[in-house]
Amino acid sequence: MNYHYPIDETWSKQEIVDVVHFFSAIEKAYEKNTTTCEEIMVAYKRFKQIVPSKSEEKRIFAEFQQASGYSSYYVVKHANNQKNGVIVMKKGNS
Repeated sequence: MNYHYPIDETWSKQEIVDVVHFFSAIEKAYEKNTTTCEEIMVAYKRFKQIVPSKSEEKRIFAEFQQASGYSSYYVVKHANNQKNGVIVMKKGNS
């Protein structure tokens, strides 16, 4: 990993930890295929508590995707549709 997570300096330390946890789960869905739908949805729910604005979410997701190549949107969508089990994503996979 040679990129930085999109972090807002106004967030508390715990909020930063929770956002990093969410993006780490997204990475695991692409790299290790060990992330469960439940893990993604729990992390996303916490992410939405920190970033309730849809436009801000889109901006942060776009920043992360540009830096990493991983689509948070498609992982969350896949986890929400699949409901349970392990998420298997491939770069460029939607």
